[in-house]
Formats: sequence, C-alpha cells, structure tokens
Amino acid sequence: MAKNIITISREFGSGGRSIGRMIAEKLGYKFYDSEIIDRVVAESGLSKDIVEKYDEYATHKRSFLYSIAINATTSGMDPYHGMSFANQVQIAQIKVINEIARDGNCVIIGRGADYILRDRDDVLNVFIYADMKHKAERVLSRYGANEKKIEDRIKDKDTKRKVFYRSFTMREWGVYSNYNLMLDSGVIGLERCADIVCDVARAD
Repeated sequence: MAKNIITISREFGSGGRSIGRMIAEKLGYKFYDSEIIDRVVAESGLSKDIVEKYDEYATHKRSFLYSIAINATTSGMDPYHGMSFANQVQIAQIKVINEIARDGNCVIIGRGADYILRDRDDVLNVFIYADMKHKAERVLSRYGANEKKIEDRIKDKDTKRKVFYRSFTMREWGVYSNYNLMLDSGVIGLERCADIVCDVARAD
C-alpha cells in the first residue's frame, strides 16, 4: 500500500533533512522538523530553551519512557507529574508525533518517529547515511568551521543520537532491521535519494 507517512532518520551531515524536505515538496506532504519543537512547547508548557536542549538528545537512560507515556495517556494521569524535563519533552513529542501522523501525508525528521509509529502500516521508515568525507564537506559548507575538529563534531552528534534512540526505543540506531530503506546519500546524491523514497512511497 502507498505510504502517507515518511520518517527520516539520518547521520549528521548526510543531508537527511534536506532529502526529507525534497520528498515533502515532491509528494505535496507536510514537513516536520523544527516545527515539532513549537508544538512540544505548547503541549508541555515548557520553555523553548528547555525543549531545544532535550530535543532528540538523551542525557540519561530512560528505557521505559514510551510505556510510561502511553499508560499515563490512557489512564487519564498527568503524564508530566514528577518527570524530569528530559522525560517531559519526550512524552510531549510522543503525543505531538501521533497527532501529526493522524493527519497523514507528512514527512517527519528524527525524534524516534519510526518507533513511535511502529504499529501503523502506512509508514515508510528511511535511514540516510554517508561516508565521513561527504558528511564533513556538507557540514563545513552549511555550518562552517569552529575550534572542534569536523570529524569529532560529526561523531559527537551521531553518538548523542544513538544514545537517544537506544534509551528511548531499546533498539539500535542505524540498524537495517529498524527501517524499510537505507540510502547512502554520498553515493546516490540527495535528489536521487528523494526520488527513490517517493517512488517507494507511491507504490501500491
């Protein structure tokens, strides 16, 4: 069946966000990345600074967060009571991402969306990666250099994403069994990656 929800997980510097935006434009889907932050702020009541601090990056292990959030939602409990800021942000993200998915026709970047929406059959989960050379060139061209070695910047970002994904899902980030498509943007190119995802998403 055609997929009307596409989740994009990506290595830092692989161009996954840009590919996601291309896909949304080609399919006429809504695009969600930083837009999710504003909705989480409204849902959680936390400041934008706090939400941005804990968005997509884990600072400690919280393996049972998803079940806690679901239980709190279904039982009528206050899901934020007694929770750390990090947990409050992730609980709000779960609710927001499910709301976005209910509207359909969307591309969602990161934030464990592939796991949150794992029970739906209208979701296409994509992982974008590239070799270090391509990622370093892209990061330097988009964000410029700083005092930290570019390879270390990339490894640090990806390590944080791995920790977030593992602590949130109890699965390993970047492992093929968690995704429907894994594409090397350095070899294939961003535009072609977007076209491939669109072709798969449209297939019956």
